Amino acid sequence: MRPARDLRLDVIRGWLQVSIFASHIANSFIGEWFIHRAYGLSDSSEQFLFLSGFMLGSVYTLKSFRDGWWVGMKDIWQRAARLYRIHIQQNILFAAMLAIVSATFLPGELTRLGWGWLLTNPWHAVPEIFAMIYEPDWMDILPMFVWGMLLLPPFMMAEARWGWKALIPSALLYLATQIGWVSSPGLSSDIGMGFDPFAWQFIYLLAAWLGKRALRDGVALPYRAAWAPLATGLAVLVLLVSAYIGVCWRLGLPLPAPAPFADWVYDKQELAWPRLVHALALAWMVAAFVPRNPGWMHGRIGAGLALLGRYSLEVFCLGLFLSYFASTALRLAPGWFWVIDPVAVVIGIAILLGWAWWLDRKKPVRGVVAA
Repeated sequence: MRPARDLRLDVIRGWLQVSIFASHIANSFIGEWFIHRAYGLSDSSEQFLFLSGFMLGSVYTLKSFRDGWWVGMKDIWQRAARLYRIHIQQNILFAAMLAIVSATFLPGELTRLGWGWLLTNPWHAVPEIFAMIYEPDWMDILPMFVWGMLLLPPFMMAEARWGWKALIPSALLYLATQIGWVSSPGLSSDIGMGFDPFAWQFIYLLAAWLGKRALRDGVALPYRAAWAPLATGLAVLVLLVSAYIGVCWRLGLPLPAPAPFADWVYDKQELAWPRLVHALALAWMVAAFVPRNPGWMHGRIGAGLALLGRYSLEVFCLGLFLSYFASTALRLAPGWFWVIDPVAVVIGIAILLGWAWWLDRKKPVRGVVAA
């Protein structure tokens, strides 16, 4: 039987959409200090990708158990194809918007945001956009979801045969990226792939493995086992140390480590292992200590976040454009940041909520045939 919907997942995904929108606003004080990214090493990208793998791992397990492995695989790959189309549409719309901006009041905006290759060598850039190798600024996260979905069915079939040992090749590939043996294809560090799929695939497939366990056993991990307090203590330690490093790094305070330390810790393209450990520590604390259906999640704030979470993809796509508009406003009027910043964040969140509400109203009700 299909398990009851875990409201925590919707609420967390909704919060991630709010934080992604705010953090994409360049020079935003709110986006820098009022979201969880400021007090740790990982950001919303790790959690968002983790939740996608977790949920689709359970979806594949349910569908393949009920209807066969072919149906489960077909469903996941159809989702990947839909997401790929959305990614290409985002590239076209974002490039068109920047072209208009560059031709009117901000010359050179296309080049500044990494679209120069498209202008100087379109015959190479366009195929590489379709191959998800050329990823200008803000266009780099959705391809990683596509790669994760494509990998998920063969991984889950291997997991069905070998259990947790199916994670070993994924872990070894991740380790190879950390020591520099493997790296993603790309034209250069400026216009290559923002998220190395050889590294980021590990957190996606690990989450899919946990999602299957959650569907099968009711919980992803035994949070009440004898060793659970030790895991909780380690997670708390990781979060505290990460918060100290994050605050010091953002305030420019010295850290008790060599100068390249911060660059390595925050290496997002290769998913540096401190970022990975921090993301997993956050996941452990939320899963172990946040109730599945607390009362506050049914209040206005919780319900609003859950609404954003149910339409996280659509909200994310619109949020990219809104965050660019807010960034441009702050760039053109930096002296008014104390007004523009909060107003842009509040209005942007309101628009995203209205967009999610409209999509929810538009969705057909099960059992009712539209005229």
